[in-house]
Amino acid sequence: MIRMATSPPPMPPVNPGLPGRDEGEGSVVAEKKEQRVEPPKLYQVVMLNDDYTPMEFVVLVLQEYFLHDFETATQIMLKIHHEGRAVCGVYSKDIAATKVELVQAAAKRAGHPLQCTLEAA
Repeated sequence: MIRMATSPPPMPPVNPGLPGRDEGEGSVVAEKKEQRVEPPKLYQVVMLNDDYTPMEFVVLVLQEYFLHDFETATQIMLKIHHEGRAVCGVYSKDIAATKVELVQAAAKRAGHPLQCTLEAA
């Protein structure tokens, strides 16, 4: 059997003060200062051309590590091929450095001399 209370429990005092003191006397209010936070500096991941890495591998790397679709990856690969280098993506420093390491590790595993660098944007 469930019994319900006939009256709600008493509420605790909202602002218990000491006897003889006015409300707010001696209290300290901290002012919040507005902080300006600058966005992180951005870095470009740049892939360099070489005469040995297959174009198909470059397109695959651009799709896998930089999440480009096939057409965009092919256009970037052709720019690398014709101009000697191209930007694959722009990221914060930690992410860009990680992408460079991932690309170079994948190229090494596949036996290709593909090079990727990091440059300030």
